[in-house]
Parts: sequence; structure tokens; C-alpha cells
Amino acid sequence: MINITLPDGSVRQYPKGVTSHEIASSISEGLARNVLAAKVNDTVWDSNRPITEDATVQLLTWNDDLGKNAFWHSSAHLLAEALEELYPGVKFGIGPPVENGFYYDVDLGDRAFSQDEFAKVEQKMLELARNKEEFKRREVSKAEATAYFTQKGDEYKLDLIKDLEDGTITFYEQGNFTDLCRGPHIPNTGFIKAAKLMNVAGAYWRGDESKKQLTRIYGITFPKQKELTEYLERLEEAKKRDHRKLGKELELFAFSEKVGMGLPLWLPKGTLLRERLEQFMRKAQMRAGYQPVVTPHIASKELYVTSGHYEKYGADSFQPIRTPNEGEEFFLKPMNCPHHCEIYKTRPRSYKELPVRLAEFGTVYRYEQSGELHGLTRVRGFTQDDAHIFCRPDQVKEEFIKVIDLVLYVFQALGFEDYTAQISLRDPENKAKYIGSDEAWEKAENAIIEAATEKGLPTVTELGEAAFYGPKLDFMVRDALGRKWQLGTIQVDYNLPERFQLEYIGADNAKHRPVMIHRAPFGSLERFVAVLIEHCAGNFPLWLSPEQFAILPISEKYQDFAQQVYDRLAEMDIRGFVDNRDEKIGRKIRDAEVRKVPYMLIVGEKEQEENAVSVRRHGEGDLGSMPVDAFIDLFQSKIAEMLNK
Repeated sequence: MINITLPDGSVRQYPKGVTSHEIASSISEGLARNVLAAKVNDTVWDSNRPITEDATVQLLTWNDDLGKNAFWHSSAHLLAEALEELYPGVKFGIGPPVENGFYYDVDLGDRAFSQDEFAKVEQKMLELARNKEEFKRREVSKAEATAYFTQKGDEYKLDLIKDLEDGTITFYEQGNFTDLCRGPHIPNTGFIKAAKLMNVAGAYWRGDESKKQLTRIYGITFPKQKELTEYLERLEEAKKRDHRKLGKELELFAFSEKVGMGLPLWLPKGTLLRERLEQFMRKAQMRAGYQPVVTPHIASKELYVTSGHYEKYGADSFQPIRTPNEGEEFFLKPMNCPHHCEIYKTRPRSYKELPVRLAEFGTVYRYEQSGELHGLTRVRGFTQDDAHIFCRPDQVKEEFIKVIDLVLYVFQALGFEDYTAQISLRDPENKAKYIGSDEAWEKAENAIIEAATEKGLPTVTELGEAAFYGPKLDFMVRDALGRKWQLGTIQVDYNLPERFQLEYIGADNAKHRPVMIHRAPFGSLERFVAVLIEHCAGNFPLWLSPEQFAILPISEKYQDFAQQVYDRLAEMDIRGFVDNRDEKIGRKIRDAEVRKVPYMLIVGEKEQEENAVSVRRHGEGDLGSMPVDAFIDLFQSKIAEMLNK
């Protein structure tokens, strides 16, 4: 017998060799019908794979992200099986799951593949799925794997096999299709009830432009047709909310080929939006004891050699700026942290003044590939709400918790209610990717785990997602359409203080090394604004909206009164404009609604006589007439409610 520990902490005994599906059956037949895979200890397994020793087991269904991954990974194999039947001789690269669905890179020879063929492939996938073919795992030797794909003439699988060690290679088979794969997979193809191919693109083998370009086919599948229908409806809504479309319509930002790809131009309304976000963060930081700093947009190459950024990010940086002085090179700033280390070093520090919290809205530059640029979410120049906390080791957890509180305050003020904190740790199997000692990493990782536990955050743990210099807590937010975005990050770093030889004088009058906490609740302003636009469909929170009101005079006779109302609101730091166009009031209201102006204030003869405004709320309609000062009270109470609830 072996002991199986379930997520609720309960321990059950089962015969050695029990499968996760059998464990599910012992709990509930309904659960057993829905189990797609299982997390055994820290690894996701097929639900029919025998467990031969004591283990912690989490049964995975469609409601779990890891369950969806197994479902979509299996769907990639189903796509490959369909392609092999429809296009004999097709060769296969890799076919992983992605956040929404999966893709497979394939070599179709001289055949062109377009969206016109999607329906045929989808139909074949569902036809094969109905056979309920089991996904069978089989361990094979390197020689056997090589022989199989040599016989098939698939040079891509042979290229993958070269990097694998004998004794670690597995095949998966379903129906007449066999693939080189680690797994895991769902029990059988019958779970797949709805399939849709989404896109086709080119992808160089192994991402190397010198190698052949394969055809990358993207798809998504679901266990119910209804879920596919709802997903496609959300995609249509996402097109309406696309920040690039709304950014243009609301006159927030633009791009210019002459300025350069990935370098946004902020228009007046977008600049107001940015400035409000910055002011909001500056106030919160001031209350939390941060000190503002400003650093240059360029720095000597030596700064980034010292920090390690040149070694890790040199290839992703813009080319160096060479001066007339021989050997002198500067780089556009890819990170703010090395600059802040140098600010910390400007004078001796005592343990009594720690923590030192330095904050900067610092613009950084990274040379993203042109094919990866996307609106504001992936740019080459962006501004981080960056701060670095230099503290004593005994202060790390307390400071980390304070930063968590700040991140949650930001989310609350901006309407992001659905989030998960991802504890991003280093990959224990590939420590060469990181700098620093095992002892420093262990301390940093434990501090993050303890802080997240103490705050009661909903968390997931991801190995291999740490920064090269330290572990981090990344906040993964779901927007109004259920899409997941990474917003806000906090990182513990024992390594940069070592590299920069940072010190403070302790109570024992000896020199000690501080710990560094990196944090950026917004992440980058550009990406944050993009996500916010799509989350609220351009209907920004009232306190943030670039235009909070539009005053709409019924005719030119009331323009002077409209200006008086405007001046009164401006005195109270309420932003807006007067629409003095020679248009009918209905047209003015419609245009203000399109511009998503929160409040429309209509003024005519009655309002002028009573020093009042007739108020309309965007998306809600008439709120009635009220004195100007009553509207100011209403407005300010709404702002206070949003920021202080």
C-alpha cells in the first residue's frame, strides 16, 4: 500500500500502482469522468499512469489551468493526426499548448496552407476525436526513436532527439499517429468536442532565421460546443476593445514610422491619462516613505557589465553609442536598477536609516524584434514605475508585505478584482541561467513565500520564471474578458548589492550588505494603459478619465454661462471641455457618448437662471438638474468612493 496526500491535506491508502483516475473514482464517479490529468508531487502526469510510491496528488479538470494545458497539448496531437491523414508526407516540428489553445509547426513541403482549409481540418479533427482513441505513453530508447523518425523522414524530430538523453525519451500514440513527446495527455480524444483553427503563420525552425520556415497552425478546442461559441463571442468583444483601435478613437496615443517602430507618441489626452496615473502613484509612494530620483537615459557600458545586464540582455539591447574617445561606449538604459545602486552608494549608510526607498518613473529601452511589437503591450521604449528598496535582511519580509499592500491598492482603485500571485522561482535543474549563491537564493525565495502566505494571497508557483538575479512575485490579473495579464512585480535580490559592493554600517559598527527589493506595481505605464483600456473598454475610472465632463450649451446664447461653469469646475481640479460647436444638442450628446465622457452637463435658459446643470452620466442617461456646487459634491464623493473603498 502507498499513501496518497490530497490537496485538502487528507491522506488515503491505495495499492501500489494505483492511477490518478482510480483515485478519482474512489472519491466520486462524477469526478472520475472529468479528470484530464493529475499533478503528482510537482509533475503533471497522465491520469492512467501508475503511481508506485507515496505521493501528493492533485486531480486536474478543465477548471484547472494545468488541466487545460493537458487538454490543449492533446489537441495539438489530434491536429497533427488530422494533418497526417489529409496531407500525407507532412513533417512535424513542435506542438505545445499556449495560454489559449495550442499550435503545431509543420512542414507541408511545397503545399500552401491557408484559412480556406481550416474547415476541412476541423472536421477531420472532430471525426477522429469521436473514435475516443486512448493516448498511450511508451518509453523508447534513443536508437528506437531515431530509427522510427528516420524511416518517416522527419528531420525535425531527429533534430530534437539529438538533444535528448537515452532513458528519458517517450512516444505518445493515439489512433494511427505517433509523436515524440514528454506528455502529459488527457485519457482519450473523446473529451474533445469542439475545435476551431484560429490562425496560420510562418515560424523558423528553432527560431533560427537561417533554418527553414515552417507553417505554424494555431487552434483551440473545448469539451463543449457552447464553450467554443462563448470564446468566439469574447474574441469579437476583444476586437471592439482592442487598445490600438480605442487609443486612436479616443486620441490617446499614436505611432509614426519616422519616429520608429515600437516608440509610442502620447497625445494630449493620453498624456493627461499617464500623468494622472503617475500622480496617483507618487502620492501613494510619498505616504509609504519613498524618495523620488531621476537618472539618465543612457549610461556607460561598464555599469551594465557590473550589474550583469550586459551579459544577460546585451543581445536584446540597442547597439552601443560610441563616442570619439577610443573604447568609450554608452547604452540606452535597459533597466533602472543599476542607476539606483549608484545613487545608494553616493554616501555612507547607517542601519538606522534603512530601509532606503528610491522611486523613479524611468524610461528604458530594449530592442524587441519587429515581429514581436504589438501596440502598447510590446514596445521598444517604455516607462516603469520603478522603485528599489535597500533594507536590512531582518526587514525584507516586512518591506515585501508593504509592497504587496501597495499593489493591491492599485488594483482596487482601477477595478482589477480577479488576480493570482505567481511565485516565480529559479529552475533548480538549470542554475547556470542565474547569478548568485544558493544560500542567497534560498533566503530570497523563502521571504517571498512567507510574505505571500502571511497576506493570504491566491498563489501559484512557477519554476524557472525568476529573474536572472532573484525570485519574484508576479501579479497575474484577469480582465473583464477573462484574459490573463502580468501586471505588477516584486523581486528580492541579494545579488546586485553584492555586485555593486553596497554597504551599511550595522549596530555592531561593522560593514554589512543590504538586500534589494525591486518593485513596479504598474510594470510599465505603456502596457498597463493598454490592459486598462481593454479591461474597461475605454470607460476609465472617473478619477482617471482625461475628460471627466463635457459642458453642452443648447445654443450660443448660453456659451458665457457654460464658460462660467467650466471655470468653477476647473477651480476644483475637475477636467473637461465646453462643446461650443454649432450643432444640435442631440448630436453633442451622441458625440460625447462616443468619446466616453463620464458626465455631460447640459446648460440652457433654466440652468442659467438657477446656476445649475442638467446632468447625464455616460451609459446611464439623465440624472436630473442640480446646482453646480451639488454636482461638484456628487463628483468628489464618487472619486473618494473609488479611491478609498
